[in-house]
Amino acid sequence: MKVVDFLRPELVIAHLGSSSKNDVLAEMAGAVARHAAGVDEAVLRRVLEERELLASTAIGDGIAIPHGKLESVGQLVGALGRSVQGLEFDSIDGKPTHLVFMLVAPASSTGIHLKALARLSRLFRDALFRQRLLDAADAGAMYQVISDEDAKY
Repeated sequence: MKVVDFLRPELVIAHLGSSSKNDVLAEMAGAVARHAAGVDEAVLRRVLEERELLASTAIGDGIAIPHGKLESVGQLVGALGRSVQGLEFDSIDGKPTHLVFMLVAPASSTGIHLKALARLSRLFRDALFRQRLLDAADAGAMYQVISDEDAKY
């Protein structure tokens, strides 16, 4: 599975305008709703916030992977946001989160959802990859970093 299979360039946000977890979830849910058919922003935001109540999706090293499932989504959709200054996302290591990769999966797609989470976890373990995303000049350059990394596998 390649990240570019579920991440479109228009869903890469180089400069998140929000500074809190719930505001970032809302900002990114809005972006997904604008670019993915059948996604209701308010419903997606609620699903993501409810998931965060179970346990934070901030996995450490400046990374969060909020995710949820919607009946109205026909295929896996990803969105990537960057906060250069970092934000509080209740990370397991207590450090600020800089890269937020949101996944929205169809309600009936357990397998693909888990494969995507595993792929993202593997990618984000690489400190050089994370740094290239942080150093990228803009959203297009961030997408290219992901595309280049995908080409290796």
